[in-house]
Amino acid sequence: MANVLDIRRRIRSVTNTRQITKAMKMVSAAKLRRAQERALAARPYAQMLTNVLKSLVSRAEICDPETGEPRHPLLAQRPEKNVFLIVVTGDKGLAGAFNTNILKTATKFLESKQGKNIEIEAIGRKGRDFLRRRYKSAPPRPADSQESAGTTIVGEQIGVLTKLEYAMASEFAQRVIERYTKEEVDSVYLLCNEFKSVISQRLVVEKVLPIERVGEVGVAQAEEMTAEERHRALEAAKGAGVGVRPIDTRAIDAEAARFATGQVDYIYEQPPEELFNALLPKYVGIQIFHGLLESVAAEHAARMTAMDAATNNATDMIDSLTLAMNRVRQAKITKEIIEIVSGAAAQ
Repeated sequence: MANVLDIRRRIRSVTNTRQITKAMKMVSAAKLRRAQERALAARPYAQMLTNVLKSLVSRAEICDPETGEPRHPLLAQRPEKNVFLIVVTGDKGLAGAFNTNILKTATKFLESKQGKNIEIEAIGRKGRDFLRRRYKSAPPRPADSQESAGTTIVGEQIGVLTKLEYAMASEFAQRVIERYTKEEVDSVYLLCNEFKSVISQRLVVEKVLPIERVGEVGVAQAEEMTAEERHRALEAAKGAGVGVRPIDTRAIDAEAARFATGQVDYIYEQPPEELFNALLPKYVGIQIFHGLLESVAAEHAARMTAMDAATNNATDMIDSLTLAMNRVRQAKITKEIIEIVSGAAAQ
C-alpha cells in the first residue's frame, strides 16, 4: 500500500494536470467563439452567391435545348467510376472522439464505394497519418488511366486549418474543378462536420460535384451526435459560458432569398449565361470553404468537451486520492497508538 508521501505527490501531479486541462478548455472555448463568428461572417457572401445563381438559372439557358444536356461541365453527370474524397480532420489530438468518428465515417464510405477508383485528399495531420497506414500515396490518375480499381492518397494539406483563408480553399477548389472538367474524376465528396451549435452538429459526406441543384447540398452519408455526446457538450458549454443554441438567422435568410424569388427582371452587365459560368466555380469554392470553417468550429467544440471531461475526472481522482491518504494516515496513527498502549501495558 502506498504511503502518505506517495499519495500527496500523486495529488500534486493530478492537480497540475487539472490546471492544464482547465486552461485548455477555456482556450478552446475562446477559439470556438471566434470560429463561430467567422462561419457566420462568411454566410452572407455564400448566401447571396447562391441566390444570384438561382436567379440566373431562370434567366440563362443552362441546358442544350436540343439534347437536354447541361452546358456547364460542373453540371454534367457521368457514371461514377472515379471518386474523389476530401477528408477533413484536425491537426492535433486531445479532442475526444472527434478525429476517430471522422475516420470511422470515412472507412464506411470507402467500403460503400468498393470496386471503384477512389482518390483521397487528406486535410489535417490526424487523417493523413491514419490513411497513410492503410493506403498508398500515388499521383492523380489521368482520364485515360488503365490501372485497376483501388484507393490511393493523391494529396495532403497539413496546418491549413490553423489559419484558414478563403484563398487556400478557392485554389484547392480550382484544382478539383479542373480535374472534374477533364473527366479525371466523376464525382467529388467532402467529409466534414456540419456545425450549427455545440449540441447541434453531425458528420456528413456532402456531394460537391456534380452540382445537382444550386442551393441544395446532396448528403451521401450522415451521422448525428448521440444523446450522451450532446449531454457532455451541453455541460462543457455551460461551464465555459458558450452559447448552445444556433444563431437565429431566419430574418437575414428570408431577406437574402428575396433576390432569387423576386419577380423582377434584373439587368445584368454581362449575358446571364456568361455570369452563370463564371460564378458556378466560386459556388464550389465557397462550399468547400464553408465545410472547412465548420470543421474548425466542431474541432474546438470537441476539444472543449474533452478537456471539461478531463477536468472533472481529475477532480474525482483528487477526491479519491485524498480519501485514500486520510485512510492511510488514520491507519498509521491507529497503529502508533496501539504500539504505545501495548508498550505501556507491557511495563
